[in-house]
Amino acid sequence: MGRGMALIGIGRAGPGLASGAAEGWFAARFAEERERWALWLPVALGAGIAAYFALRLEPEPLAGAAAAGAALVLASLLRGRPALGVALLALAAFATGFAVAGWRAHSVAAPVLVKRHGPVVIEATVRGVDAVASGRRLLIEDLVIPGLPPERVPARVRLHVGTRDEAALPGERVRLRAVLRPLPSPVAPGAYDFQRAAWFERLGAVGYAIGPVERLGEAPAGGGALALAAFRQRLFLRLVQGFEGRPAGGVAAALMVGDRSAIDEGALAALRDSGLAHLLAISGLHVGMVAGLLFFVVRGGLALAPSVALRHPIKKWAALAALAGALAYVLVSGATVPTQRAFLMILIVIAAVLLDRTAISMRLVAWAAVPILIAAPESLLGPSFQLSFAAVVALIAVYEAVKEPLVRLRAGADGGPSALRRAGVYLLAVGLSTFTAGLATAPFAAYHFNRFAVYGLAANMLAIPLTAFWIMPWALVAFLLMLFGLEALALDPLGLGIDLLLAVAGTVASWPGAVARVPQMPTSGLALVALGGLWLCLWRRPWRFLGLAGITAGMLSIGLARPPDVLISPDARLFALREADGELRFSTETRGRFGRDVWLRREGREGAPWSARDGSGEGGVRCDAVGCVLVRDGVRLAIVEDARGLAEDCRLADFVVSLDPVRGRCSTRLGVIDRFDLWRDGAQALWIEGGRVRVVSDRALRGARPWVPRRDGGSRPPDPRRRSANRR
Repeated sequence: MGRGMALIGIGRAGPGLASGAAEGWFAARFAEERERWALWLPVALGAGIAAYFALRLEPEPLAGAAAAGAALVLASLLRGRPALGVALLALAAFATGFAVAGWRAHSVAAPVLVKRHGPVVIEATVRGVDAVASGRRLLIEDLVIPGLPPERVPARVRLHVGTRDEAALPGERVRLRAVLRPLPSPVAPGAYDFQRAAWFERLGAVGYAIGPVERLGEAPAGGGALALAAFRQRLFLRLVQGFEGRPAGGVAAALMVGDRSAIDEGALAALRDSGLAHLLAISGLHVGMVAGLLFFVVRGGLALAPSVALRHPIKKWAALAALAGALAYVLVSGATVPTQRAFLMILIVIAAVLLDRTAISMRLVAWAAVPILIAAPESLLGPSFQLSFAAVVALIAVYEAVKEPLVRLRAGADGGPSALRRAGVYLLAVGLSTFTAGLATAPFAAYHFNRFAVYGLAANMLAIPLTAFWIMPWALVAFLLMLFGLEALALDPLGLGIDLLLAVAGTVASWPGAVARVPQMPTSGLALVALGGLWLCLWRRPWRFLGLAGITAGMLSIGLARPPDVLISPDARLFALREADGELRFSTETRGRFGRDVWLRREGREGAPWSARDGSGEGGVRCDAVGCVLVRDGVRLAIVEDARGLAEDCRLADFVVSLDPVRGRCSTRLGVIDRFDLWRDGAQALWIEGGRVRVVSDRALRGARPWVPRRDGGSRPPDPRRRSANRR
């Protein structure tokens, strides 16, 4: 990438680049960082992808590609204008990301169910199986659904099966009776967009099975992906059964095959609250451990034979063995984004070993990010990509800064004992790595999960050495013994290590204040944190610390965002009103549990919600049998739950939200929202500001995009009071 920039004649900053003192200072600093310019090309690529997803209208299909081509042509023609050349290359990378995201969104297009269908008997091929608390969850494809024309049949469907018994294996054909439902929309404007995630998985409906699953045998054309999924499922079952119901079995399955569905809820909560949940998500840590173990074991074993060690390149042989083992582990564990990134980095390192070259660490990250972003641009929006790359970029940046002091310390300039010195340096490195990774990922964890573990450093200081030197080696041995049906020999010591890991997690999670909960960070704040962090990590000279301003501004945005005064769910089954003291009062304690939990989590709170019916009215909220009224800032806002109260509230209130269709029967000073608005525009958030009501709907935020279902004006919304509780 650096050579590509050199081809257009980028040199040191000249008088034409600076039009003022500040501009000249930045130009000089930029020229000093020439060797780091290439690292920003993946950043520009990612920015283009983010820009595509931020739009509210679908762009022209060829807009990004045309802009990228034009920028590259101009860059090649303007070789004598270095500053302009840099800008054009950045624009080309940006436009490429924009084009790739658009192409990907349209290439995965598949039918999406728009209304409930069933009960109906369907046939399908099982693609994936997950164990859940109340049964199993099947991902099925190649569906045959009576009553739906072929062009409207979803490519994939996720079904809940209410049995803990083995429902089926991937690659099998099944028949079952099921109810299919449309994909749920976000429960609040700006909340997690399940419909967008499902679009890129070609998931067109969710639902639940009624009765047993009939297994019809192997699908006629399963393919390699289904065969691998079936193999992973068999490994999962062998591991869980091998531990005979112990909590360690679910953790072992998560570490070895990437399936966390069998983890005990208590163990999962302890790992999450202690900051050790990242150990369950197979990432670069695990792939690196597997590759490192194989490399040293194979090289050490070959070195025991002097005739082989002296005549053959055993280091390269060991590197190839490590690469093969890492690839096998990535495939068996599900090939998630962190494992893809880790494997690509290992691949480049192995290539450097084979070519007798030294790999450049930060460029490893850049080269690993590019193919992932091109192949799956939607991964940029997920916590897996963001947490993984944030941790790795920060760790490499810190290592670049402290590697020389660490080398000197390990060399023993103080004359201390070698073994103690090495152990001390190792513990220092583990502590520094844990602190750095935790600090780098904290803003992203706050954005996606509204929480972070306060004592994660203490837990990881114990857990990472335990995982590296005991758990993962025994997991690797268990993999090898599975070939001979002897994995039980390794599962006992593996289980002991996992039991100790869970004990550490439980102890740390029980400490007072182990979890800090934070309100929702605005997306603009996360963007500032990301750009500030990249500026801090990618540059090498002191001007890098300007990135701290972006990080600080992004974190401060959490406190500047004012939460809404009213929240209404998209199905009109739940609403919440904010008291004067800031507490949310909910319309019901029995329905919409998922929505309540999300709303509270986005507020940085947890616990039992307060019912609006329990309010005294002193906080501005009053409720009766037909609805609720919120009085704030001179505005009277009424929520009508029963049509009998509509006429009175329309006469007395300034703004009315009706959970029934109004059909022109209501006119107020500030506006009306009715059941049709909720059905058409999704969840609503309302702010009372300066005597007015500001309304933000889910559809207004997401816009008209391929993954946002269109509402047919001729159809009718369902009655929320006649529907059963949500199933997700």
